[in-house]
Amino acid sequence: MFRRPDTVLLFDYFRGNGEDGMHLAWSVDGLNFTPLNNDQGYFKPEVGSQKIMRDPCVLPCPDGEFRVVWTTGWQGRDIGYARSKDLIHWQDQTAIPVMGDEPKAQNCWAPELVWDEAHQQYIIFWATTIEDRFPETKDAGGNGNNHRIYCTRTRDFKTFSKTELFFDPGFEVIDATMLADDGHWLMFFKDETALPKPMKHILIAQSESPQGPFEIISNAFTPHWVEGPTVTKWENDYICYFDMYRAHKYGAMRSKDLKSWQDVTDQLHMPPAAKHGTVFKVSKDVLLNLLNDRRDK
Repeated sequence: MFRRPDTVLLFDYFRGNGEDGMHLAWSVDGLNFTPLNNDQGYFKPEVGSQKIMRDPCVLPCPDGEFRVVWTTGWQGRDIGYARSKDLIHWQDQTAIPVMGDEPKAQNCWAPELVWDEAHQQYIIFWATTIEDRFPETKDAGGNGNNHRIYCTRTRDFKTFSKTELFFDPGFEVIDATMLADDGHWLMFFKDETALPKPMKHILIAQSESPQGPFEIISNAFTPHWVEGPTVTKWENDYICYFDMYRAHKYGAMRSKDLKSWQDVTDQLHMPPAAKHGTVFKVSKDVLLNLLNDRRDK
């Protein structure tokens, strides 16, 4: 077995419609990802509106555990949650009714979570369409959707703050993800506008705090018709990965300054049929434990 660096990248994702739960893959260079667990899901989703797991987002937490949140159904007012000490054994599967107080909420898509060190709390954020909200863009999605990003906060995943609007760029937006970077926070997100002209690409916003407010700092830097961005700072480069859902493959762009981007899709090797996931860093020991897992071998 070749020598691995002390820190490696993991990629969590789903396949199909999310029936078999979260999958994992690993990489030492940010471009070549190898599936773990024979590319099988690590635990079956059993909670939420449709009991599926789409758009998983894993966060390594300050207490040494891992938390994951996910989309539980195409419609519904909840998201999924679970925790693990090793990414293998998961517990406390729960449906969190993040939009329980919004009877006109249509969905809760692509939840993600970050740790806010300054306030010692987690921020969970996701995209929702609420009927009759934001009438100025009600037809821009072309399919009845009109998403904005909402959030809640928690310290223990048992009690949660009142859900509130988190990010409204003035157009329909989904699939927000955040990265802490040199004293500020970056938000990569999808402009979901379809009419009068399709956008369907990724933009970047920035804030001094994960609480916001976020200000857009870039024009689109990806192709059109992509979604589910996830980003990491790997060595000296930012790498933004995205689901090219029409082409049925993953793509990636690389940059040193967030201004000039290089398309590295041709160099990228993701697990077959992987869909909308997130990348995160773990220690070599975490990876070795995953590689040595023999539950179903």
